Amino acid sequence: MFLQRITLFLIFITCLFFPTIRGKLHSHANGKQWLPMSRIWLPPSPSPEVVSPNANGPFVFNVKSFGAVGDGVSDDTEAFKLAWDAACHAEESGTLFVPKGHIFMIQSTTFTGPCNSKLTFKVDGTIWPPDGPDSWPLSSRKRQWLVFYRINGMLMQGSGLIDGRGEKWWNLSYKSHKGANGAKQLGPGDRPVAIRFFESSNLRVEGLKIKNSPKFHFRFDECQNVHVEKLIIKSPALSPNTDGIHIENTTNVNIHNSVISNGDDCVSVGAGCYNVDIRNITCGPSHGISIGSLGNYNSRACVSNITVSDSIIKHSDNGVRIKTWQGGRGAVSKVVFNNIQMDTVRNPIIIDQYYCPSKNCHNQSYAVSVSNVSYSNIKGTYDARSPPMRFACSDSVPCTNLTLSEVELLPAAHSQGKILTNPFCWKVYGTVQTLTTPHVLCLLEGNQLTLKPRDVVWC
Repeated sequence: MFLQRITLFLIFITCLFFPTIRGKLHSHANGKQWLPMSRIWLPPSPSPEVVSPNANGPFVFNVKSFGAVGDGVSDDTEAFKLAWDAACHAEESGTLFVPKGHIFMIQSTTFTGPCNSKLTFKVDGTIWPPDGPDSWPLSSRKRQWLVFYRINGMLMQGSGLIDGRGEKWWNLSYKSHKGANGAKQLGPGDRPVAIRFFESSNLRVEGLKIKNSPKFHFRFDECQNVHVEKLIIKSPALSPNTDGIHIENTTNVNIHNSVISNGDDCVSVGAGCYNVDIRNITCGPSHGISIGSLGNYNSRACVSNITVSDSIIKHSDNGVRIKTWQGGRGAVSKVVFNNIQMDTVRNPIIIDQYYCPSKNCHNQSYAVSVSNVSYSNIKGTYDARSPPMRFACSDSVPCTNLTLSEVELLPAAHSQGKILTNPFCWKVYGTVQTLTTPHVLCLLEGNQLTLKPRDVVWC
């Protein structure tokens, strides 16, 4: 009797809460066709934007699942922002995924953190911005395209392409440009940086291809613990200010194993950078690898513990360069340039404390000091139109404690006469530890500053 009551109770509950099953039982009793069964007791299917799992983390957030079209014309900005928000707020590490076989057009956008956990931004397809200044919305920011702000622990990687579509922007360096409303004039400073990381930490960028940025390809501002590896960066040799990687106020940086060919510096190190290791870079055509420019508008700039090693610089205006403006304050110190091959470089080794691209700068007594710079095992060929080594240092704050060893620079094969050009030195103190080619006989001995200590702003 007890078992019969339990059975009747279970049947009653089933018919009350599962009407489709009740319908099936009723239909079956009358010999009619069964109705579709309810799936209410089955586990829920994953939401369309999440695919789980894969090697990059528990979840992958595919931008196509958030509405991205990927035809190169439709505006996919909102889909990327939705996918970013989902990945950023996931409880466990996830991946924002840009699939191959598609071109996604994105407006100027900021991807904001902090996120709940580490995040991967995986680009296997192509991403590009609107095509030139006329195509950018009037309300959209012009000076930056993709910004990552306050991110901690992000990996950016993929087999795809980031195309900055900079061709129509580069003309702004030579002439003003009317905005879409026919009134606003855009100048060279309005060209956008392609990818910018700002106030972020523990970043890793690897394996990406990026080309034709309107301005800098990558820029890191106020970041810590940055590792960049296996990038291919390419833009035409005459594309203006298209630095490959620029860092500013950023510490503990590794830039390794990359190929960069562009219209400005392959790597540029700005003020406030410490502990930077640049290694195994194939650079050029370009303007070389530079520290600076520093001290513009009488500003204070401090840079130290910079190493550039095991690299090739070819067909470039400069090789390894330190450039500072007159009137600046601060210091560049503890810099090592080691094991670098030069191939037809106009200025293989250069320090310029009179940097002035406009050639219309006033003489000023203050300067960013340059000291403790080492050049070792730097060999190759130079374009004989310029000296292979140029040390143009400040009258009031000379360059001090430079060391040279195993430096061998010969005129390139196309140089007329193939005559060695003597190095140029002005107010530079240092030592030559081994014989160099050409001979460096112009370094001054000692360690002299003509400004009083209270007039020099140290770091």
